[in-house]
Amino acid sequence: MPIDPSKTGQNPHPWRKRLLAVEFIALAVLVSSMAMLGNTNSAENPINPGWLLIPAAASLAVFASFIGLMYLRWVASASPERQGRHRLIFALLAITLLSVWGYGIVNTWNSLGS
Repeated sequence: MPIDPSKTGQNPHPWRKRLLAVEFIALAVLVSSMAMLGNTNSAENPINPGWLLIPAAASLAVFASFIGLMYLRWVASASPERQGRHRLIFALLAITLLSVWGYGIVNTWNSLGS
């Protein structure tokens, strides 16, 4: 039985649905582009590195929407006296996630030259 947010006193943030839609659409684009690129790559006909921008942009959109949803869940819904701590922890986590994404993109790009 689904829980009605209006009865619990917790109305969802207006950006929640948009962020969820972006996350799942970007995830579908990411999976389909990876499948397409995996089927078209061969030793005699390598893919153009420009095509890797599609999964890179899609993965960034997945991470960004995930981070936005985390913000809504952890920081925006926290009590005012705890928001400072939540913002600090959230900022560290967001920086870490985006750094790991960037590290993966740089390593992927560098491996194309080898």
